[in-house]
Amino acid sequence: MQITSPIIPIKPKEVYVDTKGKLDLKAICIFAAIGFFLDDDTYWTHKKILKPASIHHINPEHILEKSEPYFNWHYSPRHISFRQALEEFSSLFETIIAEQVENKKVILPLSGGLDSRTQAAALKYLGADVSAYSYDYRNGFLETKIAKQIADVCGFDFRSFKIESGYLWEKLSDLVKLNNCYSDFTSPRQMAVIDEFSEIGDVFSLGHWGDVLFDSYNSEKLSYEEQVQFLTKKLFKRGGLEFASKLWQTWNLEGDFKSYFQGRISNLLDTIKIEDTNARLRAFKSKYWAPRWTSVNLSIFEDSKPITVPYYDNRICKFICTLPEEFLKDRQLQVEYIKLRNPELAKLVWQDKRPYNLYDYTTPNTLKTLSYKVANKIKREASKLSGQPYIQRNWELQFLGDNNRQQLEAVLTDSKLSELIPEELTNTYIKNFYNTDALKNAHAVNILLTLAKFNQTQNNG
Repeated sequence: MQITSPIIPIKPKEVYVDTKGKLDLKAICIFAAIGFFLDDDTYWTHKKILKPASIHHINPEHILEKSEPYFNWHYSPRHISFRQALEEFSSLFETIIAEQVENKKVILPLSGGLDSRTQAAALKYLGADVSAYSYDYRNGFLETKIAKQIADVCGFDFRSFKIESGYLWEKLSDLVKLNNCYSDFTSPRQMAVIDEFSEIGDVFSLGHWGDVLFDSYNSEKLSYEEQVQFLTKKLFKRGGLEFASKLWQTWNLEGDFKSYFQGRISNLLDTIKIEDTNARLRAFKSKYWAPRWTSVNLSIFEDSKPITVPYYDNRICKFICTLPEEFLKDRQLQVEYIKLRNPELAKLVWQDKRPYNLYDYTTPNTLKTLSYKVANKIKREASKLSGQPYIQRNWELQFLGDNNRQQLEAVLTDSKLSELIPEELTNTYIKNFYNTDALKNAHAVNILLTLAKFNQTQNNG
């Protein structure tokens, strides 16, 4: 049997490389440090994930025999004008979206950023039938405000949702089946409202990965060693290195975790033969980050309706490789596309550049900036005084508070996590999270919950 995987796969596919194996503790340590599995790693030594952009050969015993890449990320900039690049992007992006949605009612998740706004501009231009939605946290930034303005400008139906505290505990078993414990459970906040999508359209148009492909790190030229250090720092979650190192020591693995991790990053980076620093870093993220992190929770959308991901299209990936790096800096192509197709959309506030829009973000006004910061600070302080803290992250809603703590500790106990991780280490992180520093320990708690449910699936399996 032969399987061809896309350049950025939508759905990670597990295959066997041997008939039996054991837990891959080194891979699990990496998961504990960065929140996803690296390259083709899984929980097991005899199971792997099919590599992207490759043709795979599976034998009659369902064992992977070999994989051959059909595409390698490259940087081959053409001598074209920005206007030509914009025209090519416009035509390509609209062609892809038109093919993907073809006369279906589109479900469009909207945010205050550029990826979904670019899709909105294209869908409006194409005359698609669209039902849009957005969600935000109760007592958090009103992301739905900008999203509704985008929908109103385009004439789309719009629904707004609130992510509620503690929804996770009723959804946990379903999440385990959908992402197979390859991601933590608080990051995919769409799980809170997934039941609402069944009646509002036929196919999702999702904006994942546009912010990586159509931007630049704006980095000066870095040496190979500096690139490894950059990626190492970028990949580690807050507290992730410390947590993974403790697991490494607990499991008596040879050497030290950080050296092992940097060696893995170095070897993977070496597979990308690109001289330009920014293009190489983008290629690394697209090859190793998107398929193992971003794609994992697309299954949540797909459980409700078919999904399309225009930025994942092979043609977009190949197109990016041919653009001069300066055309990708500061999201220029998306900004100019939105201005071209729908100037009214460009006048709306860009969430990442608040309080500015796509016309004035490059010429900030000191008074306007200061006024926004003061108003925002007043809102946060008022929130504190009311006893309702300003919510920025989903784990704050799902873990904080006495009821959430009881639910969390019950899951950790019932799952027999102590079979995998010493109870003393787990208890230390739980206590530190609730009594000392929630922000520093939140990632470890997220991973402990994920490993707990993974362990439970093995016991029940």
